[in-house]
Amino acid sequence: MAIIPAISIREPWASMIASGEKTLEIRTWATGHRGKIILCASKKPCGRYAGQAFALADLVNIRPMTPDDAKKAGGFFIDGAFAWELANIRPFRPFPITGKLGIFKIDTEKRASIKA
Repeated sequence: MAIIPAISIREPWASMIASGEKTLEIRTWATGHRGKIILCASKKPCGRYAGQAFALADLVNIRPMTPDDAKKAGGFFIDGAFAWELANIRPFRPFPITGKLGIFKIDTEKRASIKA
């Protein structure tokens, strides 16, 4: 059984990450997790990946967000937020998932589309 941590991301930011346009995920909280993380899109608002897991990425660093991060974060700055640095983003064939707040876990054993 392969259990991989996951996070939910709202659209349009989920699609921007999948396309490589956005490499920083901005959160108001930090985590000690580093390594593989599955990216899921929230059901609302609607978008290309709404309600689906869509990519595997490496969470390589978490640090305080700076104004210079705005472009890599989707065009905005939030004072006091954390920039989650994503690398090696690997989109896969999306599959439906019920997202959750915070970090949650997905069993990837039956998900052939995820190449961990």
